[in-house]
Amino acid sequence: QVQLAESGGGLVQAGGSLRLSCAASGRTFSSYAMGWFRQAPGKEREFVGRITRSGSNTYYADSVKGRFTISRDNAKNTVYLQMNSLKPEDTALYYCAADVDGAVINARRREEYNYWGQGTQVTVSS
Repeated sequence: QVQLAESGGGLVQAGGSLRLSCAASGRTFSSYAMGWFRQAPGKEREFVGRITRSGSNTYYADSVKGRFTISRDNAKNTVYLQMNSLKPEDTALYYCAADVDGAVINARRREEYNYWGQGTQVTVSS
């Protein structure tokens, strides 16, 4: 079992930055990859990015590439999502998710993640 809790969301102006955190507990944190997803009102939950178990590799959706950065601190059981140059279209509920199976190295589908946090709201005003 893995428990996940996101924090760091809020209201920011376009062009601003936020850093989200996701604290994990339960299973050994360094044994599974982590992902970030987001869901805007009336839309499907979409992939934002992923980081491998060691943190050596990251993968991003085209819509955030170059603006968002995922990192992790395995000693603190925490994964981060640094979001820069935010746009109004980045407004969404952001979720972290754990992939404990690791079957697909750059998994981007919701079904490939086993555990989810409750989400943290990010609102970007224009």
